[in-house]
Amino acid sequence: MAHTHDPALLAKAETLVEALPYLRRYAGRTFVVKYGGHAMGDPALANDFAQDIVLLQAVGINPVVVHGGGPQIGRMLKDLGVESTFVSGLRVTNKQTADIAEMVLSGAINKQLVGWIARAGGRAMGISGKDGGMVTARKITRTLRDPGSQIESVLDLGFVGEPETVDISVIETVCAAGMIPVIAPIASGADGETYNINADTMAGAIAAALGAARLFLLTDVTGVLDKSGELLTDLSPADIAGLQADGTISGGMIPKLETCVHAVEAGCEAAVVLDGRVPHAMLIEVFTSKGAGTLIRAG
Repeated sequence: MAHTHDPALLAKAETLVEALPYLRRYAGRTFVVKYGGHAMGDPALANDFAQDIVLLQAVGINPVVVHGGGPQIGRMLKDLGVESTFVSGLRVTNKQTADIAEMVLSGAINKQLVGWIARAGGRAMGISGKDGGMVTARKITRTLRDPGSQIESVLDLGFVGEPETVDISVIETVCAAGMIPVIAPIASGADGETYNINADTMAGAIAAALGAARLFLLTDVTGVLDKSGELLTDLSPADIAGLQADGTISGGMIPKLETCVHAVEAGCEAAVVLDGRVPHAMLIEVFTSKGAGTLIRAG
């Protein structure tokens, strides 16, 4: 009796063979994944994301998830009738806004993600930068230059911070217990106040402190595109400076790439800007030779 070869089964086997060197390379290593954007609001994509995270852990990688929640905070502020003030595109966060941000990030979103991972067969623990003193925040101030008078003034954004120190012992304890840390970008300052931190910045600081093999920034764009719309796959900090100077990269991509550069210069092996709207983009990036996003590594 002749054997019929199912092409789909063969393709699966070939995929596993292709993945093997990558599985070996990353076994026991840490991946920090920043999750946010529209992928969070799409149940099918959220489910794919949770499955990917559980699969990474199953093959011996330690995934660490850092999540955002800007749109959800915006919605909650609107529902509660809290007016937001923006100065140069940055939200000024007063005490009331900071409390609501913590409620949305550490509460609703964080536990929703923990639930998704549980449904996909993983065990996750939701924490914020406050827990175990993991992250200490420093208040951010921005200087604004008046275009007319050229006088610089200091802009107070309220309870908006950036990570000053990261203590990785909490993360290591959670991972060693076989659980996946899911981290909300909230931290205490040395002054005891609560600060809201940009999720990309938080993920970058954690990836650097952990000496992660990869930092993934899941976004709502394909990656970094050149002038003709083609995906740029490998970039160094010098390349990024050049692309910024000639205007190829602009807007919201600039702070994302700055985060990647800081992370790789401070101890993370490589950072990837990846389209979170593509199902299993992270697995394609990690386990295939083609890759799926823009990889940034030092030098």
